[in-house]
Amino acid sequence: MAIIAIQHDDLRRSGRLGVTLRDHGFRVRTIRADQGEALPVDFDGVDGVVSLGGRQNVDEKHAWIDKELAFLREAHERSLPVLGICLGAQLIAKALGGEVGKMDRPEMGFTDVHLTPAAHTDTILAGIAWRSPQFQKHWYEVKSLPDGAKLLATNPACKVQAYSIGMRTYAFQYHFECDRSMIDQYMVDAKTDLHQAGITTDEYARQLESKYEMFARLGDRLCLNICTYLIPRFATEMRV
Repeated sequence: MAIIAIQHDDLRRSGRLGVTLRDHGFRVRTIRADQGEALPVDFDGVDGVVSLGGRQNVDEKHAWIDKELAFLREAHERSLPVLGICLGAQLIAKALGGEVGKMDRPEMGFTDVHLTPAAHTDTILAGIAWRSPQFQKHWYEVKSLPDGAKLLATNPACKVQAYSIGMRTYAFQYHFECDRSMIDQYMVDAKTDLHQAGITTDEYARQLESKYEMFARLGDRLCLNICTYLIPRFATEMRV
């Protein structure tokens, strides 16, 4: 039994989410879609699916995109736990009939995200502040949600920050999975994107100093909720 984690580049790893999954006894099988690694041909032994972030965009011509869209759609239809982060959230939206497109300007650094009333009673978001700083790095967004989806978090820059659809599919535009080293790596070459988002490098440094502690604490809580409530079955073996 395993969680399938679909990774799309070297940097966008499962981070604190992967650590929490393994700490709770789940075996995580990482598949590099961008390197041509094949997705499972069936769902035997699949406990859940996580689609991670990536430098790519959903409207680009990559050989793996259509295959991943079909895989995510089938996993959702089978009522398996399905989780998307950033690009993964956009892929899930597209797979299930939503619309994804480019923003007027990127959302970068730490921005405040607000939970919607629907999120206040959602178990996966239990213990998450109604307003919290979240780490962002994206040029694209979900423009319209699939039919039946529930908006869970939003902000003025990007309306769809988190959503759910059905009982066990959740998606997050922001990178709650990032630990400090991942964030530092994300921002190495991000000066241009920061400036296009209207943020100076000094302002971003102040954001990181003042907001990372709360961001990390709530990210750990969200990961714990995912392991406990979204994917409640424990694997019989753990692979580190």
